[in-house]
Amino acid sequence: MLAAVNSGVIVGLEAQPVRVEVDFNAAGMPGFTIVGLPDAAVQESRERVRAAVKNRGLAFPLKRYTVNLAPADVRKSGPDYDLPIAMGVLVATEQIPPECVEGAVFIGELSLDGSLRHARGVIALASMAREQGFTTFYVPECDAEEAAIVEGIDVIPVPTLGHLVEHLYRLNVIPPIDRSSLSPREDPLAMRFSDLQDVKCQEYMKRAVEIAASGGHHTLLAGPPGAGKTLIARALPGIMPSLTSDEAIELTRIYSIADKLDRKGLVRTRPFRAPHYTISEAGLVGGGSIPRPGELSLAHRGVLFLDELPEFGRVLEVLRQPLEDKIVTISRAMGSSTFPANVMLVGAMNPCACGYFGDSLRACTCKKPYENY
Repeated sequence: MLAAVNSGVIVGLEAQPVRVEVDFNAAGMPGFTIVGLPDAAVQESRERVRAAVKNRGLAFPLKRYTVNLAPADVRKSGPDYDLPIAMGVLVATEQIPPECVEGAVFIGELSLDGSLRHARGVIALASMAREQGFTTFYVPECDAEEAAIVEGIDVIPVPTLGHLVEHLYRLNVIPPIDRSSLSPREDPLAMRFSDLQDVKCQEYMKRAVEIAASGGHHTLLAGPPGAGKTLIARALPGIMPSLTSDEAIELTRIYSIADKLDRKGLVRTRPFRAPHYTISEAGLVGGGSIPRPGELSLAHRGVLFLDELPEFGRVLEVLRQPLEDKIVTISRAMGSSTFPANVMLVGAMNPCACGYFGDSLRACTCKKPYENY
């Protein structure tokens, strides 16, 4: 019997629909084949699915299974296809009626005991499901509140595969997330920023960063160690305009896809990213065989702080085009991905090699401060 279950794939910062087709052949030689450009994590789904189905008291006949992830020309990565593959197996082996999976999208990684683990990019997948006209979104219980940020679709929090089967048979119905009853969640990027009013003296510098923050201008802070460059830079997000609702959802999508949300909830504060000067070009602007956003995109709508700016060296060259265009385009053999990069760049540096040129308390030991730095 042939079964089809809907799922999704993350491409850049967007999600695309994926149709998981499972063909069960009771007369064929035993085997489990997955096609459709799966990576190693997807290939390993067959073992997780087999164990999860059996450990939840369901049948997994040792026959021939062929799983196709369509469209076949888009690379599939990650373990989030475990749940749709398992549902396809159950439908193909006639343990679940086909109409139970119609109009729904399934996402989730299975443990060997059948429980569901965290999935990345849930908010982007929920948006895709709504745009494609699906009415129900089945997601791991731990990610349900993140998916509920997207309005207009029923989000079902699934604790285990067994609970999901009981829900589909109406034996133990899992109610969809009630958005009105959700308590306000802590901002995933919430941190204790410096307060500019607590910075004593440095009136010219404070006035300069206020002007820079109001217009989103890139800024270079130069001064000896201890002058307060980092302190003032960390105060910038606190004086920048508040995020709009669209900007907050956009930032939450970026951090969800990058799997950087330590706590579930909507991002409501402007990000502050301060990478170390040993960072690679791919880490700064994004990259990898499967492109992921870098520090530049994680600082979107916020501040990218580069301390000890001269130490970054040639890595700074890759920022030239993204800072001008406010986007990062990463091209690979399988296609290209575009990430947003609308940041306020703040650099900090010492005025000379020893750092004390012009300091009123400590003498500079450099013979030619600016020439050799």
